[in-house]
Amino acid sequence: MQNNIKYTIFSALIATLSLQSCKDSYFDKLADNPNQVTVPTLPSLLATSTAKAGINSYNVASIIVPYVQYTANPSASAAGDTYQSIDFSSTWDALYFAMADANEMKKLATSQGSSEYKGVADVLIAYNLIMVNDLWGNAPFSQAFNVTNFTPKYDSGQEVYNQSMALVDEAIAELAKTNATIKLTPASDLIYGTSGTSERANWLKFAYALKARLLNKVSKTSAYNATAVLNAVSNSFTSNADDAAMGTFVTRNFWASVAIANASQSLGGWLSEQLIDQLNGTTYGLFDPRIAKITDKTINNIYIGTVNGAGNRGTGGNTTKDECYISVNSPWTSPTSPIFIATYAELKFIEAEAALATDRPRAYAAYLAAIGANMDKFQVAAADKAIYLADPRVAVGAASLTKDLILKEKYVATYLNPEAWNDARRYDYKYKDFTLPVNAVLTDFIRRLDYPQGERSKNGSNVPVDVPRTTRLWWDQ
Repeated sequence: MQNNIKYTIFSALIATLSLQSCKDSYFDKLADNPNQVTVPTLPSLLATSTAKAGINSYNVASIIVPYVQYTANPSASAAGDTYQSIDFSSTWDALYFAMADANEMKKLATSQGSSEYKGVADVLIAYNLIMVNDLWGNAPFSQAFNVTNFTPKYDSGQEVYNQSMALVDEAIAELAKTNATIKLTPASDLIYGTSGTSERANWLKFAYALKARLLNKVSKTSAYNATAVLNAVSNSFTSNADDAAMGTFVTRNFWASVAIANASQSLGGWLSEQLIDQLNGTTYGLFDPRIAKITDKTINNIYIGTVNGAGNRGTGGNTTKDECYISVNSPWTSPTSPIFIATYAELKFIEAEAALATDRPRAYAAYLAAIGANMDKFQVAAADKAIYLADPRVAVGAASLTKDLILKEKYVATYLNPEAWNDARRYDYKYKDFTLPVNAVLTDFIRRLDYPQGERSKNGSNVPVDVPRTTRLWWDQ
């Protein structure tokens, strides 16, 4: 696998040069003489690695959004909508190059005695590795950073999960230290550098957020430990201000680029009927005010989505806005919106799910707090938020709270986030009215990706034999 670390430093420097136009970032300082840095520094690696975390969150989300039916292609039988085999070599490479950069930061931080940089490096390696694990299962890691080995072995999916957890636990130990010889450089941190609070403390909370995700993901297995999940949540985000988000772009938020291209009839970013019908009242009989913060009404002054696999149902040849698509007017997808990597709302939903069996009052309070926090993030008006939270179909009381209700609401809160596919698979796609796409090439819902062609050509002797895309990952049994 030639995206191991032989070209790590080159990759980091190329990324540095490509991001020099980012405002208020470390790279601005290099603009006058970009050749002055011949070996990456901790700040330059921090900037590169935090930028790539946001980029890869978008890359992976772009893959999974039709699978969870957030988006739908306006053309019938589109590959993503209908579960066809797609080559995602570029995403695979991007994830491994991101880990390579973060691994270089970790080595440099270790040599310079910076527990803060080392902890952040662990978080970022883990984040990208988790996404590899979630998409493909088995993957190289234990040998992936050996510069003399271009054909690293594949670790099992469960081994990769365990390695991700070990990285997160190491990050927590490092970020709990307060005596780092070298502190994080805010101007170089594209995730928390402008938070106005302690970066170290924010990254520690983010590490616990990843731990809560990992622990909750095994909810279908005997390894699930609700108490451990709740402990991780308790040490993680405490408000929307703690959210992990990357908001520094060369041009604009990547989803905004999709929306702008759509307005120019490039056909990307149409929203699925599944999402729109949940929000517009069709599915649950309850209008969700977040719909106006996610998309705009069509030319017919209604909210209507595209049926996955069927294509646009209008007569405008897919060039008329007669169905909804991603909006540049949304706090999630405007040109200046950040890419949300992990949010307080998501953590409260994890808390609600983990507490449901043993502490219903806690679960119910977390469920309501999660909805409220997500509405605040979407900038829903206070009056509309209050009406929604008071509706008896939402305010069901602790005794009547169900996992179905929790995951129904979490589906909205994880809009355009890679984590949504993990929830859909854990939940066996049991969202109300969720059906196979029209013209699907599989007889059941998709559960994993085929290994990329680029990896087959470079490391073919180790790439596992392909299994059907309906084959469940180890935690999805």
